[in-house]
Amino acid sequence: MLEALHVTERPSKLGEFGHAGDDHVVPFAVDALDVRGRAVQLGPMLDAILSRHAYPEPVARLLAEACVLAVLLGTSLKFEGKFILQTRTDGPVDMLVADFSTPHALRGYARFDADRLEALLAAGEGDQQTLLGNGVLALTIDQGEHTQRYQGIVQLDGVSLEEAARSYFRQSEQIPTELKLSVAKLVTPGSAEQWRAGGMLAQFLPEAPERMRLPDLPGGDGDTAAGVPVDNAWQEVQALLATVEPTELIDPTVGAERLLYRLFHEHGVRAFDGVRVADQCSCSRQKIKAILDGFTAEEIRDSTEDGKISVACEFCSTTYDFDPAEFSPAK
Repeated sequence: MLEALHVTERPSKLGEFGHAGDDHVVPFAVDALDVRGRAVQLGPMLDAILSRHAYPEPVARLLAEACVLAVLLGTSLKFEGKFILQTRTDGPVDMLVADFSTPHALRGYARFDADRLEALLAAGEGDQQTLLGNGVLALTIDQGEHTQRYQGIVQLDGVSLEEAARSYFRQSEQIPTELKLSVAKLVTPGSAEQWRAGGMLAQFLPEAPERMRLPDLPGGDGDTAAGVPVDNAWQEVQALLATVEPTELIDPTVGAERLLYRLFHEHGVRAFDGVRVADQCSCSRQKIKAILDGFTAEEIRDSTEDGKISVACEFCSTTYDFDPAEFSPAK
């Protein structure tokens, strides 16, 4: 996690491969190591989400990490639906929501206690674990009507979002998973500061089931059967990812594809077409009106101020105004 990233533009050289660029998730595969994953750099889209609310910087950093996690996981969905990442904790930042709707729409929101936050920051206690406090991280997959939601929950007690996500995959999915996240402000000469974030998720998905028996998984004993060579593929992936600097994940002059090449070129990494991610809220006037249509006469009266009903979306800050006369309140 960085305070600021200073970069200068670097022109492309003849023979260099193309890049998906900002706000695109790049799926990749390293077949020699039985690894699949995704990498992303979020730029203008993330900056728009964070700047819209003018969050205090520590809150913006937390929400940025939540957004990176949501797009890394949400873009893996092969059906029409939603992936929702949400925290509920007792810290000054008591709720983070990153909501990804397939195929590419992301929205995010953070709720915080300004007084508690200010007090902690004044005391020099602004680390992520303190700001979040104790609670849970919920990961929800919603395929829409007529389907049952799937939700995985992991404790968020004194650990970062990155650590909590690792725990989720280790305990709930039992898939060896490594994750790297980074957030910073981009500083370029003559331009305003802009938020950037990046991340990479790699998973060990061998075709042979016995290769999944790793000592860090529940029930694993770490033993190697007699005569079977030790498989160090996943350990090598972890070692390679440990070399990734936070700046590499967010530097626009590096890009996801170039970083993947740096890490895995000796094994033949394949980078697939990037999946675009957009700042797009799912709220609408029609949806809000449908909710207000169910209000009682008393609720309509209580919601009316200065002759109108105003409803603001917590995610995109869009305000919708309604004439109370539009509604025929439920009895």
